[in-house]
Amino acid sequence: MNEKVFKDRTKQLAIAILRLVDGMPRSISADVLARQIVRSGTSIGANYRAACRAKSTPDMVNKLKIVEEESDETAYWLELMAEMGYTAPDKTAPVAKETDEILAMTVASIKTLRLRKS
Repeated sequence: MNEKVFKDRTKQLAIAILRLVDGMPRSISADVLARQIVRSGTSIGANYRAACRAKSTPDMVNKLKIVEEESDETAYWLELMAEMGYTAPDKTAPVAKETDEILAMTVASIKTLRLRKS
């Protein structure tokens, strides 16, 4: 997958998360989860863009590790939101699937980059 497509996918994921959060009920716990997932979900794309501007392969790997961490964290918040019943399963499932795919592609990219520098 090329850089432009991946940038677009991470941006679309952020938009989907923002829309999902806008539909959540208002409560203390829902607000905490909403803030957490907005932070981690929007960070994925921002950190991927930073990785695209990396100065070296090790720098890119480090930046992609942040993308990996934020993607994994986003998956966790999505699980909690679904288990708490804050979002409808039919709305959460596609966002969770896209998050998992982005996470898997990021991990694969990190492995490839590490092999290349060896």
